[in-house]
Amino acid sequence: MNNKIKSSKSIQTGQTVPTLTKLTSDIPGNKISHSKKIYSSMFEIFGRVQGVYFRKHTLNKARELGLNGWCMNTSDGTVKGILEGPQDLISEMKLWLQHKGSPRSIIEKAIFTPNEPIANYNFNSFTIRR
Repeated sequence: MNNKIKSSKSIQTGQTVPTLTKLTSDIPGNKISHSKKIYSSMFEIFGRVQGVYFRKHTLNKARELGLNGWCMNTSDGTVKGILEGPQDLISEMKLWLQHKGSPRSIIEKAIFTPNEPIANYNFNSFTIRR
């Protein structure tokens, strides 16, 4: 756990006493550390991935991991999208997209672009595009 020690004066005694504050990366559920580099990767998933709540489950998983980006159905019957976040979380999401997906999906093939470093997030959250 990363803690930061600050000094402050006690109101009662007037003496300087150390206080402990948590960094935002230590808050449970805050998976994005501000010190980690961020990356972007595009994906396309083939198989039975439309009409089986694949995008909804992808949205839930990406938000659970704290990733940004989007996903959408294509006219070719696939689901494609973009992931943004720390490399380890993108890798976890890629495994989920390739091997798990929604309960009723049948994933035949998953294509991903290499993780590209980005200076800033291009998306504020993960969304479904229509």
